[in-house]
Amino acid sequence: MIKKYIFYLFRWQLSTPILAVVIWMMHDYGNLAATITANLIGGLLFFWVDRFIFKNSYLLPLWEIKENIICSGCGQKAKGFRLVKTKNYDRLNDPHPEFRCETCSSIKLTELKQRGVLTE
Repeated sequence: MIKKYIFYLFRWQLSTPILAVVIWMMHDYGNLAATITANLIGGLLFFWVDRFIFKNSYLLPLWEIKENIICSGCGQKAKGFRLVKTKNYDRLNDPHPEFRCETCSSIKLTELKQRGVLTE
């Protein structure tokens, strides 16, 4: 985790030359240190914000959608939906994924919500 954090801060600093050029073009020559400091503070703060946003996949469910599947619920040929991952549900490595038509997918979603696997 510490190595990732340091790497993130280093990547954040890559924008420093761009900011420095902008400051230089604005004839404020003594602000390179301020620019580096501002980027470091921004990196320290936004690392946690970005981590929360991009690492918590439960914020938005991950779905897989395919055309012309045979529904595992009713057997009809239709556009198929499969819930792959949410906070308490992970079927990313499912060797036999089950796709459902829109109606059966809705029924399965209601069932998962009732079991407490999914939350609104």
